[in-house]
Amino acid sequence: MPLQETSGNATADSYGGGVATIPNYIEDVFSTYLYTGTGAALTITNGIDLSTKGGLVWIKSRSAATNHNLFDTAQGATKLTHSNTTAATVTDANSITAFNTTGFTLGSGNTTGNQVNTSAATYASWTFRKQPKFFDVVTYTGNGTAGRTIAHSLGSVPGCMIVRPTSAVDDWFVYHRSLLNSQSLFLNLTAAASNTPSAWNSTTPTDTVFTVGTNSATNANGVSYVAYLFAHDAGGFGLTGTDNVISCGSFTCSSGAATVSLGYEPQWLMIKRTDSSASYAQWYMVDTMRGFGVFTSGVNNDKDLYANLTNAEADDNILGITSTGFAAANLATSGTYIYIAIRRGPMKVPTSGTSVLDMQTYTGTQAARTITTANTVDLSFTKSRDTAGTRWNWTDRLRGATRTLDSSLTAAEASDTTGYTSFAVQKGYTLGTGDTYDVNTSGRTYVSWNFTRTPGFFDEVCYTGTGTSTAFNHNLGVAPEMIITKIRNSAFPNWGVWHNALSPSSAMLFLNTTGTQGNGYVDTVTSTTFSFATANGVVNSSGNTYVAYLFATCAGVSKVGSYTGTGTTLQVNCGFTGGARFVLIKRTDSTGDWYVWDSARGIVSGNDPYLLLNSTAAEVTNTDYIDTYSAGFEISSTAPAAINASSGTFIFLAIA
Repeated sequence: MPLQETSGNATADSYGGGVATIPNYIEDVFSTYLYTGTGAALTITNGIDLSTKGGLVWIKSRSAATNHNLFDTAQGATKLTHSNTTAATVTDANSITAFNTTGFTLGSGNTTGNQVNTSAATYASWTFRKQPKFFDVVTYTGNGTAGRTIAHSLGSVPGCMIVRPTSAVDDWFVYHRSLLNSQSLFLNLTAAASNTPSAWNSTTPTDTVFTVGTNSATNANGVSYVAYLFAHDAGGFGLTGTDNVISCGSFTCSSGAATVSLGYEPQWLMIKRTDSSASYAQWYMVDTMRGFGVFTSGVNNDKDLYANLTNAEADDNILGITSTGFAAANLATSGTYIYIAIRRGPMKVPTSGTSVLDMQTYTGTQAARTITTANTVDLSFTKSRDTAGTRWNWTDRLRGATRTLDSSLTAAEASDTTGYTSFAVQKGYTLGTGDTYDVNTSGRTYVSWNFTRTPGFFDEVCYTGTGTSTAFNHNLGVAPEMIITKIRNSAFPNWGVWHNALSPSSAMLFLNTTGTQGNGYVDTVTSTTFSFATANGVVNSSGNTYVAYLFATCAGVSKVGSYTGTGTTLQVNCGFTGGARFVLIKRTDSTGDWYVWDSARGIVSGNDPYLLLNSTAAEVTNTDYIDTYSAGFEISSTAPAAINASSGTFIFLAIA
């Protein structure tokens, strides 16, 4: 039964008699969208309804020193302001020409000072849709009177407000809940928080109005203004309507570091130092699409832009993601900072396998290139198909594209700037010359499997081992049924694989071997956490860094399951309607390889090529061990004991 909006008799509503309430999700109201300029009309389709709902689009060149360009539906298309200057709103017919139900349209976009679509330049766009308890845009005309109240539709008390004149030259004034209501920051400056009682009339905003005083930057008589309002931990999202998706808070560094708990993993973050205009006082902006990931020693994973500067994107190492918030490092020794953070999406459970797994086959060129996929890629692993002795390459957005692991070895995480080079394309990833660890060697054929993190299907967690039973948070939304782990900073020990069909429940298999299970690794697995029972290096050695990939059964999308072999033709029902496109199988009661098939290379009623996750061997192409079956997959009577031994036990992961 859908959520119900109370109307009349509450008892009737409890039986579905009310008006259905449509849940809100972060992916419907916020988007980071990366694109390359064309110098010609260009439509950006990010799934955000701006034309009927309204909102803000913020665009900045990543590759060039240009202004930040802010467009909102209250002022209208072709009207823009620059967050890094004091200039009033200008009109540019070559910038955003239309707000659409699924994004926005750009003109030629290369007007000097207003660049949004210069040919070959790379851009980041951030779209904030108007939505109660998330974001609002308000315009008004000042009257110069102290205590003037301005109505808004945020539906909650603003956590942050950014206000500037649109018809006059002045600073961008910023109110933030972590400051006094008599203080302001300035979006176009590095200045510390300043005492400005005339800006907000020393009055805290409410869930219906905010107050301005006599300051020319917020309420000069006859001057027009725009205000951008951001909510703070107001709920309003998810199936129950109680999930927070935006937070406005503060932190103080100890020796330049801090850890902030949000209760969710962020995808976008802006921070500003408030106690000084000295070091590390810019308005830092990071997002997961451009490279905001976990901290890794010696790796700059957060690609910064600065709201107050024209600078091109820069490599820094000051902000890192955690599964429940973010960490800061290398900032001002005891500096105090405010932030705006936005929750990672999507929040919706997927309904099709093609929306979460994309597979690509290609031939290496040994030249830099982009591999384009159907979806945003969060995890990708690749193997040469036609050449024996070549490694597997596992890389992901959270650890950073240049950090690679090999499922056929115990080797530690390696750095490779010639292989995967970036996930900072909207759908896909970039490769370098690619022959150091073999992802793009000229003439060789490859296959890559590309996964998208979504609730109920797949999640990833990076954590540091404690040596004792510790609950590590995840965002899968359901209890994982399969967890793949690997120590990152050490060449030993094995990859671990926990599966809910193993017995005892603490047991694990090892992805890089053919071996049988070991016991005593896993403690508990819940819809919010997983914990490991021992200090074993496979999963939880004190002080070592790990990555965990979590999978679950998602109706019609994926199946984490098990079966007992028959030695004859066997159909495995996964609950699919169009068959499995990806199948991973491992025998559990005896030794056996980790077999992988997929529809990109062929799951047909004929030869079905397979690779082994634990082996550097080339693809085997002359066998017919697995066939199509609409509800899942079929194992043929010719399959070996490693796949279909009579009375043997097997685990699998299948994706529709």
